[in-house]
Amino acid sequence: MGKINLVLYEPEIPQNTANIMRTCLATGAVLHLIEPLGFSLEEKYLKRASANHLKLVDYRVYKNVDDFLNKNQGEMFFLSRYGLKNFYDFKFDNPNLDYYFILGKESTGVPYAILKKHLNHCFRLPMSDQVRSLNLSNAAAIVLYEAMRQSGFPGLSFFEPENFKGKNFLLE
Repeated sequence: MGKINLVLYEPEIPQNTANIMRTCLATGAVLHLIEPLGFSLEEKYLKRASANHLKLVDYRVYKNVDDFLNKNQGEMFFLSRYGLKNFYDFKFDNPNLDYYFILGKESTGVPYAILKKHLNHCFRLPMSDQVRSLNLSNAAAIVLYEAMRQSGFPGLSFFEPENFKGKNFLLE
């Protein structure tokens, strides 16, 4: 079965990465981090935003983009404000493919040289002309949940799990 993967190219802000870790845990996505990172991966820097679940997150760290590309195969999609394709025109529903959604660092995004090599797989989220881009963790959540929606939300629950308050909490 294919896997949904989120890739952060040289992330700079620990709170964004921690929020994304929590979203990956909630969706079952694998998180890939391409160094250099703008922060330490020590738990004390990420713990609050990742809701104390840091040890449960499936994440991998790579020395550089070449290291990441050499170790992973599948459909690579780059999220960029310069993307010429609408994200919602892509289909992510093939259960036999691994999908990788690559988001760039907060200050400059994915380098132009990398984007140009993958121009047919660069997309943009629709938005007004009043902003350049969305917050990294918000964009990551949108992308992950759309990919999960297209594949039928495999392995995800539509109800509050019983190990928390349970699906009938409001009915009691």
